[in-house]
Amino acid sequence: MASLDPSDVVSAVDTGLFIGGRWRAAAHGRRLSVENPATGAQLAEVADATIDDGTLALDAACAAQRHWASVPPRQRGEILRRAYDLLTERTEQFALLITLEMGKSLAESRGEVAYAANYLRWFGEEAVRIDGSWKVSEDGTARVLVMRQPVGPCLFITPWNAPLSMPARKIGPAIAAGCTMVLKPAAQTPLTTNALAAVLAEAGLPDGVLNVVPTSEASALSEHLLGDERLRKISFTGSTAVGRLLLAQAAQNVLRTSMELGGNAPFIVCHDADLERAVDGAATAKLRNIGEACIAANRFHVHRSVAEEFTDKLVERMTGLRLGDGTDPDTDLGPLIDSRQRSRVAQLVDEGVAAGARVRIGGETPQGPGYFYPPTVLSDVPADARIAREEIFGPVAAIQTFSSDEEALAVANDTEFGLVSYLYTRDLDRALWMSERLETGMVGLNRGYVSDASAPFGGVKQSGVGREGGRSGINEYLEERYIAIQATPPLETVES
Repeated sequence: MASLDPSDVVSAVDTGLFIGGRWRAAAHGRRLSVENPATGAQLAEVADATIDDGTLALDAACAAQRHWASVPPRQRGEILRRAYDLLTERTEQFALLITLEMGKSLAESRGEVAYAANYLRWFGEEAVRIDGSWKVSEDGTARVLVMRQPVGPCLFITPWNAPLSMPARKIGPAIAAGCTMVLKPAAQTPLTTNALAAVLAEAGLPDGVLNVVPTSEASALSEHLLGDERLRKISFTGSTAVGRLLLAQAAQNVLRTSMELGGNAPFIVCHDADLERAVDGAATAKLRNIGEACIAANRFHVHRSVAEEFTDKLVERMTGLRLGDGTDPDTDLGPLIDSRQRSRVAQLVDEGVAAGARVRIGGETPQGPGYFYPPTVLSDVPADARIAREEIFGPVAAIQTFSSDEEALAVANDTEFGLVSYLYTRDLDRALWMSERLETGMVGLNRGYVSDASAPFGGVKQSGVGREGGRSGINEYLEERYIAIQATPPLETVES
């Protein structure tokens, strides 16, 4: 395939607000700048939604809800299947767009396109499997009918680190269930989401079912929409701090909520682990998405007897990785999303070193344009260092040691977060015993990546509520209605 021109790919994206099936300007003509994190240069400007624009988007969603809920499940599923086909056919265009506005390498962006498309396909197949139940009441006087119906208009708030897959993971089940949507993508990465909206419209999604409103005033817009009694659900992916605020605001109208929040994932390497596989998994879990992922390994807990060997192998793996513009096929790691995020990662490393951690590779911010930070390994990280307590969201592995399985579990669970854990051991009994005791919603057992359209994704504790993906994913968008049917015997029977 001939290489694509980045300017052509960007210029092909509609940059308005998508409301009621039409692209339109924001109120007062407001525009929002989108930049390339590899260069700091502006890629494009998109419409910057106001509160009034958000109201119009919710108006459109509410107007479409009744009809959309009545559309046969097979038709809803076929729309998702067509969108899957279109997205797959345009993998290169979407991959380049993701790389341009988010920074990850083209290889990783292609992976995100496939991952996002799988959610559309999976939930397209789930649409026809929405069921209910029928039974005799326990006293025999009634029949119990349970129906499952769409929740209603939803608000989606998605992050910048996965500008295609995070919207797809929410849009897929909502379409399958018969819900309409207002989607607010991250201000840093709205182009990919706009392109996805165009694909869904091309696939036959009716006007008003999906409405997209990028904005520079996310908190004001979301608070306004959450205060509207017509809204029935919010699904948010982002930080725990923002999630807490949204949960409080959602409480005023008792909304259904799905929250996929922050993580602080432990990566445990037991004394009997296959170290080659553990290093492979560590590189995947740490460097995927430049470390800017909620499921990225954050704290490395390595058994004392293998800690030095593991660290040496991980340093060797990271040595020679090439930082650069993600559009370059030779690039291994692209930039972080912006200067603020890079400064935060650098500060966490500097504070860790000041507290006694030892830099084994990396640790210095490079000069030049773009928001790059090198792959970094720290050993001897103090347990109370901020880098061991907070989500890093960057390519930094902070290594600590432990002496027993019980100690590993204690330190792994010593956090308010509980999204995912990684565990490496060759002993089946140990694997099951520790997996059952890790306080996270997901566990990667001898595997450095945990996410699948057919599996429930989500956390416990302050990493969120609800699940996305799998059979449980569509349940987040369905309400159960119980109908009690009187079953009095007929007064007369007719003899044949």
